[in-house]
Amino acid sequence: MSRDHPPEPLDFFIWTVEDVGYWLEEINLGSYRLIFKENGVNGEYLESMSVFTTEQILHFIRRHHMKWGDFITLCKELRRIKVACLKGEQRVRRPWWAPSCLSVVFVKAAKRNGQSRVVSLKLES
Repeated sequence: MSRDHPPEPLDFFIWTVEDVGYWLEEINLGSYRLIFKENGVNGEYLESMSVFTTEQILHFIRRHHMKWGDFITLCKELRRIKVACLKGEQRVRRPWWAPSCLSVVFVKAAKRNGQSRVVSLKLES
């Protein structure tokens, strides 16, 4: 994937493995980028971590050779993104995957629905 900007926080649940790698760099956990990639950690997997049991957390830490402090940083950063999404703190704009000609449509739909981002759009006539 060759994008000129880091992945969008509001889209974290649809991040690719590469997006997760960019994000790890951004939060100073880039040393885990390769091991996360090798284990296929994507946004959907990150989202599922919120319901991990203690056993699953320990397995994750062992499998990714993480330090406890780094795991805590990872969890804090995930929480920060989720809270920002719920509060609507990101500026409204079209998703990176949508054609630029639809920018106005996405922004209007988001504002009309009181959201920071529209992740899908169904056009009705």
